[in-house]
Amino acid sequence: MSANSKQKKQPKEAKQAPIQDENILIRQRHHKAQEIVAQGHALFPNTFRPRDTIGQLIKSYGHLDAARLESLEGTKFSIAGRIMAIRSFGKAAFLKLSDRSGSLQLHVQKNVLSPEEFKLFKKLDVGDIIGVTGPLFRTRTRELTLRCETLTLITKSYRPLPEKFHGLTDVEARYRQRYLDLIMNQQVREIFQARSVIVNTLRQALIERDFLEVETPMMQVIPGGATARPFETHHNALGMKLYLRVAPELYLKRLVVGGLERVFELNRNFRNEGISIQHNPEFTMLEFYQAYATYEDLMSFTEEMFGLCAMAVKGSLSFEYQGKNIDLTPPWQGIDFRSSLLEMGGVPPEVLFDQEKALNMSTELGGVHRTGDTLGKALAKIFDVKVEPKLWQPTFVTGFPRDISPLSRTNDLDPDIVDRFEFFMAGREMGNGFSELNDPDDQRERFAEQAAQREAGDDEAQFMDMDYVRALEYGMPATAGEGIGIDRLVMLLTDQPSIREVILFPQLRPEQG
Repeated sequence: MSANSKQKKQPKEAKQAPIQDENILIRQRHHKAQEIVAQGHALFPNTFRPRDTIGQLIKSYGHLDAARLESLEGTKFSIAGRIMAIRSFGKAAFLKLSDRSGSLQLHVQKNVLSPEEFKLFKKLDVGDIIGVTGPLFRTRTRELTLRCETLTLITKSYRPLPEKFHGLTDVEARYRQRYLDLIMNQQVREIFQARSVIVNTLRQALIERDFLEVETPMMQVIPGGATARPFETHHNALGMKLYLRVAPELYLKRLVVGGLERVFELNRNFRNEGISIQHNPEFTMLEFYQAYATYEDLMSFTEEMFGLCAMAVKGSLSFEYQGKNIDLTPPWQGIDFRSSLLEMGGVPPEVLFDQEKALNMSTELGGVHRTGDTLGKALAKIFDVKVEPKLWQPTFVTGFPRDISPLSRTNDLDPDIVDRFEFFMAGREMGNGFSELNDPDDQRERFAEQAAQREAGDDEAQFMDMDYVRALEYGMPATAGEGIGIDRLVMLLTDQPSIREVILFPQLRPEQG
């Protein structure tokens, strides 16, 4: 073939940046930006208003064939989004444009755009945000495509996106630069869309049952409502120490005392504890309280709420989590706390009622104990190791010891246990509920026990809160309350192994360098 023979022009893929060349490419983009300004275009205008979304176009027109789309002559669409790919053929090009609802192919032609707009297009890069208008058609490969009749630059991107075939794969970089993670990974966007669906489903379920959504303090003089180590801060104007809340429980129950008989809060809690695939120091909880109800009522409501969330996200009560089936069909199985230690944990019967033996066994399993730790605390640590990982299908555990449940109502038949449940699935705790202790004298004694444990060195023990006791002295009706870990629920319904995958900005050490 002679050198003058006509050859088919191959499309030019927009090149992505090797890491070592990033600064060079940034400089090149700044230079392009100067050229765009010289052409008379703004780099960051706020004038384009898209009338449509890509998702709407695909839903409304994605099923039409080429002839049907051609019959829509004169119908123009207007969309905006980020350029994710460019295939240039010189006088024409195909672009991939993404917005919040999906992705669509665009076709750019020199003889369709105005000369000024085509000249602008030649200066664009992958990552730039543009607005376009034009009709829909199908290419020879039958792909739904928008023909660009007008093109507007909305935002110039100065940094190159990660190389498209590998995307953003470094785990820490994904969490640290979540904005980039969301740009590059559709699955990540879907996780947080599902999270929104889950939260809204829970909120709607509670509102439909006459619960009132409220907000309570996140900075507290006395942190309470959970056995956890709080974060401390300082209020300069008042000259006093404050704590970030570990739970909103005591404030929500004050509202029940005040006559708000059904309340809930979708809240952020802060616990100064370790970070793992199941724990983040800042996390989201749903807490709700219902007067004239028992913990058993809330167990049924929990089954219902989880079912609603699963149907909203999965379309089924049965689904896969990390390769194993989860079935939320009620009724869920239940087991007594001590029975679970015997039957599932293989704990010798003599350990269940012997403080010294329980502490020794817990220590052998890696539990850390302080002087004065109770039998219940030792058994709880044994449960965490021997039983919890085995609870894959939804399971209610009841009959918890009184000494590890300082806010729960004592059981009428057995004063050593309380009317409380925790529920588990996929080998982890998902939530905790109980009939509330509303006897002020009993509550004062329980707080005193907690205060003694705190003085003995337990920095997770609860504080004495005399104002809360005073509130109970005015009278709180028989009430049941529950807390559900939203992050873990989202993990379950989006099949994610780590809590960091479902929190937009998980806690990380400061970036080095």
